[in-house]
Amino acid sequence: MKSREELIGFCRESLRLAGSVSLEFFPLEGRGSDRAFFRVKWNRESSAILVHYDPRRVENMYFAEIALFLREIDVPAPRLVRHDPAACLLLMEDLGDTDLWSFREASWEKRRPLYQRTLAILRRLHSFPEKDFPSGRVRIMESFGPDLYRWEQDYFQEHFVRNVCGIKLEPASERGLEAELSALGERLSGTRRCLVHRDLQSQNVMIRQGEPFFIDFQGMRFGSLFYDLGSLLCDPYVAIDDREREELLSFYHRLSPGNLDWAALRQYFWEASAQRLMQALGAYGFLGLRKGLKAFLEHIPAGLRNLHRASAQAVSLPLLRELALTCQKRITPG
Repeated sequence: MKSREELIGFCRESLRLAGSVSLEFFPLEGRGSDRAFFRVKWNRESSAILVHYDPRRVENMYFAEIALFLREIDVPAPRLVRHDPAACLLLMEDLGDTDLWSFREASWEKRRPLYQRTLAILRRLHSFPEKDFPSGRVRIMESFGPDLYRWEQDYFQEHFVRNVCGIKLEPASERGLEAELSALGERLSGTRRCLVHRDLQSQNVMIRQGEPFFIDFQGMRFGSLFYDLGSLLCDPYVAIDDREREELLSFYHRLSPGNLDWAALRQYFWEASAQRLMQALGAYGFLGLRKGLKAFLEHIPAGLRNLHRASAQAVSLPLLRELALTCQKRITPG
C-alpha cells in the first residue's frame, strides 16, 4: 500500500493543485477485487475517486483502457483524470454515491425507467461490432467459452456447494451434474459473441441525475449477451418480481434485431442466469469464508432462490434445480 504522502502527491500532480490547497481522503468500502478506493475532496465541493489496485489481479490493469474505450463508443463510464500503471494508481471522476441498488425500495414506476435506460446502454455495448474492437490498444480478459464456463461451475461447486453447504455429491450424481453443466456451457458458447460487462449487477450501475453509468467493468470480455442480462435481471442484491423481469426482458428484446425469437431469448436468458448465479454464489462463498468479507454471505439466500428459479425456468437444468433445492434446505433448515 502506498503511503499517505505518496497518494497526496499523486493527486496534487494529477489535479494540478498547489501545496496550499488542502486535500481530504475518505476510504470507501472495498469491492472484493483487491483494490482500495478513496474519495478525495478539495475546495469544499470538488472531489474525485482514487484507486490503488493490486496488479497481480490482471484485470485491474485493464480498467483505464476499457474506461477510455467505453466513453469512445458512447457507453457512459467515469472520466479518467490520470492513470499511473507503474504506481498502480488511478484517479477518476466521482459519480457520487447513488447506484441502481439505492432504488431497491422505490416503486416500480420509479425503478422501471432507470432499468430501461441501463438496458439501452447495455444494448449499445452488445451491438459494438467485434471486428471493430481496438485490440491493439485495449486489453480485455479471455473470452467466454466452454472452459471459462466450466471454471465458474467448478468454482460454484467448490466454494459454495462444498464449503458453504457442506455437500459432497456422490460420484454418479457428480457425473450427471457435470454432463448437464457442460452442455450448458456449450449452448451458451454457441450464442452470438459480443462485448459483455461481465459483472453488471445493481451496485455497478451508478445513477447521476437520472442517468446510468457503468463501473467495475475491468472484467469486460467477449461472450454471450445473456450473461449480462442474467447479471442485471436476476441480481441477488435487489428484488425484481416475475412481472417486472418479463417487462424488462421484453424491453431489451424490442431493442434488438429480430434474429432471435422471444421463446429462444427467454430460454437462453434463464440458462445464462443460472450460469451467472453459480458464479455469484461461488464468489460469495470464496469472499465470505476465504477472504473474511462476511457481508457477502448475507446475499446467499437471495442468490440461491434466484438460482432455483432460473434452473427451474430453464427446463434443461433439472439436476442443478435439484441441487439448488438441496442447498436451500441445508442453509435454511426447517
